[in-house]
Amino acid sequence: MDHEYVSATLKVAVPAARVFAVLADPTVHAAIDGTGWVQEAADRAPLTEVGQVFRMNMYHPDHPNGDYQVANKVHVLDPPRAIGWLTGQEKEDGQLDFGGWLWRYDLTPLGPSETEVTLTYDWSAVPQYIREYLRFPPFGPEHLTNSLRHLAELVSSG
Repeated sequence: MDHEYVSATLKVAVPAARVFAVLADPTVHAAIDGTGWVQEAADRAPLTEVGQVFRMNMYHPDHPNGDYQVANKVHVLDPPRAIGWLTGQEKEDGQLDFGGWLWRYDLTPLGPSETEVTLTYDWSAVPQYIREYLRFPPFGPEHLTNSLRHLAELVSSG
């Protein structure tokens, strides 16, 4: 692989503002997730500003504890065009440590009631010491497409 990101795009028949509102609500992220790893929002407040931290409860069978929690820091927030966050963890001393990977949704309005949504997972800033024990990307190529399909179902039903 000659680049360090993967992305997928899907058109949805709803306005960009509706899609953005769903993405800015951490309580629905588990329903969007295409892997089944995201369990529920530990921090339930809507995402409203760059730098905001929100935590998600997770599960992965290969994680040493199975259940774990990630801390996400809003990296980009440009309603209704883009939203993204860095994912990391809270260390025992309370400090947040972000691993260098970024989730980002870019929304392109195609008219008053249609939006092109691109989901990108970028690991280009992951340091070498993390790459020695984690494989990137940590999921198959179908994950992003599955996530976008789940998002489309949510925004269309609401």
